[in-house]
Amino acid sequence: MYQYQIKKLPKSTIEVIINIPKADLEEEKKQAFKNLAKDLVVDGYRKGKVPEKIAKNHVKNDQILEEAVKTLLSRIYSEVVQKENLKPIINPKVDFIKAKDGEDWEIKITLAEKPIVELKNYKEAIKKLKADKKKADIWVPGKDKEKPSENQDQSKLINEVLEIVLKETKAEISDLIIENELEFRLSRLVDDVTKIGLTIDTYLKSKNLTLDQLKESYKKEIEDTYKLEFVLAEIAEKENIVIETEEINKIFANIKDEKEKAEAQKNSYVYASILRKQKTIDFLINL
Repeated sequence: MYQYQIKKLPKSTIEVIINIPKADLEEEKKQAFKNLAKDLVVDGYRKGKVPEKIAKNHVKNDQILEEAVKTLLSRIYSEVVQKENLKPIINPKVDFIKAKDGEDWEIKITLAEKPIVELKNYKEAIKKLKADKKKADIWVPGKDKEKPSENQDQSKLINEVLEIVLKETKAEISDLIIENELEFRLSRLVDDVTKIGLTIDTYLKSKNLTLDQLKESYKKEIEDTYKLEFVLAEIAEKENIVIETEEINKIFANIKDEKEKAEAQKNSYVYASILRKQKTIDFLINL
């Protein structure tokens, strides 16, 4: 029977060390072989009816081990998460510490949970910002070149309010989330620059950046983006900001194409999330 130890790390990150006896792995390998043999196709035999001795010559040990580990680890992970009431928000990171065939295995699983959000005095800070802006934003004809439009004023206010929210609140984002998103962005960047005939090195030179500088810039952007999402969600929860069914239906009513509408309705939670975020921002700028 496997054993595990849980260690809580900073930034709502949890580390689980799992020890799997070789006997458990061997049993799982036997079942993995049976599962693989069911799909085996060999001349002269129907699918799934290949004799065990012959099947062993066609199913590689690496395949058996891979299938066994995937199945066993998935089951163990689900059991630990349920038993310990863990709430991972992204896929875990898996590190094989000891993983020799025929020996006990030791595996480290790192997972990230929703960060703890401290809202602090964000309301007072926003009210002060708006009061200061009211004094400073008096347009004087002849002195100022052009009076800003209402849209420009609103857009500027939203950005300034969100900056205040980021500054005044606290939510430490797990390094695991940042690393996952960083890897995704870098991979996408490589694909994009390759499509236009560049290498990542030539791209960085054109931007006068090193790879480390680019990574740091991405990390800051990722951290702020995720922090803002979690903070806005917490504010919405505290202020009881909800989305009514009628509000979602209004969006769907404006979609004329029936197939597009049906697809949108399947993802109604996405629209609800976007609307709730917008209502939360409206709440903030109207403080």
